[in-house]
Amino acid sequence: MSAGRIALLVTGCVAALIALGLLAGGCALTAVHATQRDDDGFYSSRHETFLTEGYAIRSEDLDLGTEGPDWLFDEGRLARIRLQGDSAEPGKELFFGIGPKPAVEDYLDGVEHDVVIDVEIDPFSAEYRHDPGSRVPAPPDTQTFWAASGTGSVEWDVDEGNWVAVVMNADASKSIVAEVSVGAETELLLWAGLILLGLGLVFSAVAALLIALGVRRPGAIPAQAPVPAEPLPAGTYPVQVDGRLEEGLSRWLWLVKWLLLIPHIFVLIFLWAAFFVVTLIAFFAILFTERYPRGLFDFNLGVMRWTWRVWWYGYGGLATDRYPPFTLADVDYPARLAVPYPERLSRGLVLVKWWLLAIPHYLVLSFFLGPGWWWSDAYAYGPGLIELFALFAGVVLLVRSFYPRSLYNLVLGMDRWVLRVVAYAALMRDEYPPFRLDP
Repeated sequence: MSAGRIALLVTGCVAALIALGLLAGGCALTAVHATQRDDDGFYSSRHETFLTEGYAIRSEDLDLGTEGPDWLFDEGRLARIRLQGDSAEPGKELFFGIGPKPAVEDYLDGVEHDVVIDVEIDPFSAEYRHDPGSRVPAPPDTQTFWAASGTGSVEWDVDEGNWVAVVMNADASKSIVAEVSVGAETELLLWAGLILLGLGLVFSAVAALLIALGVRRPGAIPAQAPVPAEPLPAGTYPVQVDGRLEEGLSRWLWLVKWLLLIPHIFVLIFLWAAFFVVTLIAFFAILFTERYPRGLFDFNLGVMRWTWRVWWYGYGGLATDRYPPFTLADVDYPARLAVPYPERLSRGLVLVKWWLLAIPHYLVLSFFLGPGWWWSDAYAYGPGLIELFALFAGVVLLVRSFYPRSLYNLVLGMDRWVLRVVAYAALMRDEYPPFRLDP
């Protein structure tokens, strides 16, 4: 594949990932709009407990009251907020009010109350700031600054300015235990969902076009590899992995290879994002046609070849000092990979082999690569066996200036195992990977 076709395919796959995110977001918002509203059209939270020993509980501020064009705030177009709830203490009613922050602060100046500064939703918890005081407030329903107020509930059309929500006992007494639900009614949620769906369709069309251009078969112009290599000899398993141990390795270069590999790592992040999307497309192609599209197969194989060269040069082998080339082609390099293209693949296996059938191999790979390869929180447990043995070989190389042959065979065997499983899980072959380290 030429550099231009690779760029088209990678860009198309990135666009496909963006499209998936936009479509998922749009579907989620439209589903919420269709299923999560109550009979009054509000999206409401559960009733949660807010409490204080003081006279009032207030919010820090309401961030929805931002500056914007006048039409956005007409008739509650941006949102209508609803606060409702009951006191857990018998015989008491709750007062809800929303007012300008300066006026509310003047009203509660010198009054003992709590300010809600943070709320966690699941599980619910509220963090308060306690403002002490000795003054007894006037009854809240006698105040004239409220933009909206009520007993038991209040509804407020979001408006410009800096606002504060307040919960008190209606008789202005101390000690509040309030079971409060917060709801919002807005026209914007559905529109946001529809816009995301529209953008998702646009990005899907762009992705489809770029991917089609990238995987198209060249016409009369033959594809050319920059440095062609002889075919690998056939083995007992179709995924052939070759890793040569070069003579005359530098004693110290492996100490800085992490720095030298940064350009490759940057490129491979995008290539593996594309690899994931291409595999997803291939899944449906195999399911309906029993064929892995040849252009997609060649691209994924190229990504694996590129990764294998970088891995063998870096801390998955440390067995060569030749800098890896930036190409998807099979080139003359100490690390090579070959996977014959399958003419037919099983529709049944494609449904289960990448997750169910591969589970035993995934458990083995958790030792070879470290648990972090499949569970991000497990990186604290350190590297896998491959990296550990490669680092042991690096230490021997640094001290004694040679790479132990036994460690080379062990590391290469584990690398072969990993690449066989990757090819199987990426749907490239139906033959089950063997449980062995040998070629």
